[in-house]
Amino acid sequence: MKTKILFSLAITAIVASTLIVACTKSNSASAPAGAQNVSLLLTDAPGFYNNVYLDVKSVEVLVDTSTNTRKHDGCDWDRIGGGGPKPDSSLIWESLNVSAAVYDLLKLQNGVDTLFATATIPVGSIRLIKIDLGTNNSIVKDSVTYNLQLPPGAPSYVLVKLNGNEFEHYAANASRLWLDFNVQRSILQVGTTFYLNPFLTAFVVSQSGTVAGSVAPSAAWPEIVTVYGPNDTAYAFVNRNNGNFKIRGLKDGTYSANFHASNGYLDSTITNITISNANTVNVGTITLHK
Repeated sequence: MKTKILFSLAITAIVASTLIVACTKSNSASAPAGAQNVSLLLTDAPGFYNNVYLDVKSVEVLVDTSTNTRKHDGCDWDRIGGGGPKPDSSLIWESLNVSAAVYDLLKLQNGVDTLFATATIPVGSIRLIKIDLGTNNSIVKDSVTYNLQLPPGAPSYVLVKLNGNEFEHYAANASRLWLDFNVQRSILQVGTTFYLNPFLTAFVVSQSGTVAGSVAPSAAWPEIVTVYGPNDTAYAFVNRNNGNFKIRGLKDGTYSANFHASNGYLDSTITNITISNANTVNVGTITLHK
């Protein structure tokens, strides 16, 4: 199976403001009456690995075609996602177009995302995203490859629960959303065994904030930049070619950024980074010292 750059998962992950969708690519074809074009995009928050490979077999969405999706808020979404009965015929499963392949999540960093899945489906509110996984999941750490296992008893699929109103309607009958897979918080190492405990953050670019900047000198470049606030934490790798970094999908609030330096340079933290009304804050070049 060939390797591609993308993917993201979250075993029964509840996403409060969920999403996925195209920024660098989009599905521009017009949907027929009674249908909608849906695009799912993936991006990644980094971790201390060379590669994180996930084996994707298929993607489905559960569409609520009723006029009031709130009447289904009390549904047992875990049971329905696992193949259990649906309360009525207004909830329908639709398959999305996705290439079955092994995807490298760590190619999707510093503002990079890629079109993951897309389809024309009936108009309605999307309440579940189900990603079926194969068995060829692995990570590479310090140039050594390890199998990436699901926890004992966990299902072989990713289930993302939605409220039904997360997608950005960016054109007539066309919706999009971004899904950020946080590698750092999703992989647990026990001895030489690595387990997948997915942590997802859903966001829409036009409705969330961004922190960007660069780090100097190159000898001090940190492995990871951490941006944190009272209710949110995000990560980014420093680009090894130019020292740049970018962190997207931030909620409104006041943040600090920590730069954990290397090669004997001192760590540095900057404070009072204000995210408001989906703004972008460029902190400039952060110069680290010994």
